[in-house]
Amino acid sequence: MVMYNKAVLDNGLRVITSTMPHSRSVCLAILVGAGSCYESEEEAGISHFAEHLFFKGTQRRPTSKEITQDIEGVGGIINAGTDKELTIFWCKVAKPHFPVALDVLSDLLLNSLFDSKEIEQERRIISEEINMNLDLPQQRISMLIDELLWPEQPLGREVIGYRETVSSITREQLLNYVAHRYMPNNTVLSIAGNIQHEEAVAQIEPLFSKWAAGELITGYITDDKQTEARLRIEPRDIEQAHLCLAVHGFSRSHPQRFTLDLLNTVLGGGMSSRLFTEIREHRGLAYDIHSYTEHFLKSGAFAIYAGVDPQKIETAVVAILEEMSQIKQRITANELTRAKELSKGRLYLRFEDSQNVALWYGGQEILTQQILDIDDVISIVDAITIDELKEVAEEILTDSGLNLAVTGPIKEEESYRDSLIKEKPLRQLLKL
Repeated sequence: MVMYNKAVLDNGLRVITSTMPHSRSVCLAILVGAGSCYESEEEAGISHFAEHLFFKGTQRRPTSKEITQDIEGVGGIINAGTDKELTIFWCKVAKPHFPVALDVLSDLLLNSLFDSKEIEQERRIISEEINMNLDLPQQRISMLIDELLWPEQPLGREVIGYRETVSSITREQLLNYVAHRYMPNNTVLSIAGNIQHEEAVAQIEPLFSKWAAGELITGYITDDKQTEARLRIEPRDIEQAHLCLAVHGFSRSHPQRFTLDLLNTVLGGGMSSRLFTEIREHRGLAYDIHSYTEHFLKSGAFAIYAGVDPQKIETAVVAILEEMSQIKQRITANELTRAKELSKGRLYLRFEDSQNVALWYGGQEILTQQILDIDDVISIVDAITIDELKEVAEEILTDSGLNLAVTGPIKEEESYRDSLIKEKPLRQLLKL
């Protein structure tokens, strides 16, 4: 059963609505095809920079306080986020305040001032955000593994940018970037909650009808080719070592992406997964260990993260590689059932929240222009077999495609590099 409605305005703005009659809230999400993958190397971080500035004042609401207080004054929540392929502005309010939320979001999107003083102030704030991320080892290891997976490519760059690039981005560059990415034909407005489609569109059209469409540049450079294992070690004076093992995965449109997601659940999804059970519960090597998948337009990744005792790094890596090797050989019917039920259950739970519903439909529309409903995904997951899981594991878990990033109190980097790559038994285990 179709659970959403779609309308396209004359300027190309797509409006997706999903009515949740038992909800007392409404969530509005504006999704723009503007992210770090569409930036040049010199302007890395400009998407995130622009996102911040949209909240710094409009003609009608000259300060950030006036923007936020209009939403918080009615008990609502407003926020935004920038990713590699998307920038999202969202607002969640009680049903009677839908017009207020729509007015605020449209105002900041279409009438932001990008004041020069605010740009300089935000430049300093983002520099501190960059410093904060560099101080967080979980965040830093994520940066390092992306650089290994996609070296010298947009996907390998940090979304927030770098101190050097953020410090040099000008107001002219920001306005030019917004003009070429923030267009109605590159935007989806997705709404979920206690509101009807016709009611929503009737209120949206007058606010966005004068927004002019433009010529859009799509796509970005991606190269997943890898012929040998890659290692990156970054010594840091911290208590714990953080490591990430990753291989290239599948894109958003790959027919086996749901199979990989299910394999991920078997290996590292939840407290009954293989990694959690073996690495944490049986061996006591880590407090936090899990795996995850990422799907982009033309690429993807499958990764495993663990935080371990610095003296146990090699032991932990060997144990993780053993689990990766074993899953290619044996997956039980009970594991398959557990993974399916966990995946379906988490999906059902997500759909109880209006924000998740709005992002589910809006995200698919802006990225792939093809929307799978929850029942479509459930059917796909139910049909996955053990043999299909093994085929995917065999395809992606290879020694030549392996990437390992480590950060922590490692003093002798070169000797440690030798022990990880050249010495037995790790060298043998890399032959996954």
